[in-house]
Amino acid sequence: MSDTVTPLGRNGMAARAAQDIPEGWYVNLGIGIPTLIADHVPPDREVVFHSENGILGVGPAPEPHKQNPWLVNASTQRISIRPGGSFVHHADSFAMVRGGHLDLCVLGGFQVAENGDLANWAQSATEVGKQIGGAMDLAVGARQVWVTMEHTTKQGQPRLLRRCSYPLTAPGCVTRVYTNLAVLEVTPRGFGVLDIIPGLAFDELQSRTEATLHRA
Repeated sequence: MSDTVTPLGRNGMAARAAQDIPEGWYVNLGIGIPTLIADHVPPDREVVFHSENGILGVGPAPEPHKQNPWLVNASTQRISIRPGGSFVHHADSFAMVRGGHLDLCVLGGFQVAENGDLANWAQSATEVGKQIGGAMDLAVGARQVWVTMEHTTKQGQPRLLRRCSYPLTAPGCVTRVYTNLAVLEVTPRGFGVLDIIPGLAFDELQSRTEATLHRA
């Protein structure tokens, strides 16, 4: 990759995904990069963030002096609550998930296949996933599933694949992927590239992707 090309950082990926969330959507944010998205939605845009532990109306991360030790999300991170936010029973929270009431869930991922399969809970085929949490429910319950993750592993291996090699969280659930290099949509033809970071050529992006890309 050229020295003039700067991949997005974690906050950059979160901000890019936040940019695309429409007004009025109910959204669940998964562990990792997705939890940063609430910090980047403009205050005048109404997006209702949901947390599996029973919260509707999660706001951005609070300043240190405003943190409430009892107010945390499903990742046990300190959060704020927007005006009008509410607390519900854990069972009611999962009824929202399983009942198809969430417009969007944004999850982290280890691998995404060109047909939308998602693997986000084990780092290898032999590892026991200890923190799958509500990911399986969210992956099949939300109307859309976006994934935010690095485009390649630390060793440079592709994460956007023809078929996932890790155990699946859910088959065919992903509709869009936000990486540090590009925004890609899952289509019947495979990954369609919606956006690429400045200075990165399409062919260079393809060289870091196992699945075949096409221009959306």
